[in-house]
Amino acid sequence: MEDILLKPVINSVLYSMLGFLILLICYYILEKLTPENTWKEIVQNKNTALAIVFAAFILGISLIIGFAIHG
Repeated sequence: MEDILLKPVINSVLYSMLGFLILLICYYILEKLTPENTWKEIVQNKNTALAIVFAAFILGISLIIGFAIHG
């Protein structure tokens, strides 16, 4: 009985970690493709436009990953 209740929780945690790992890999790839350090540009130089672009990127990739995992 406990196995039936525990399996969905384990699956949810594993898929969440997988999705987060894929998101980090996508961010790392985008970071390498851009000419400057984006985190430095957003935090130190307070580039709001770049922050909005990266927020849209993260949301877009997250939606794609979520729909791909959900099926």
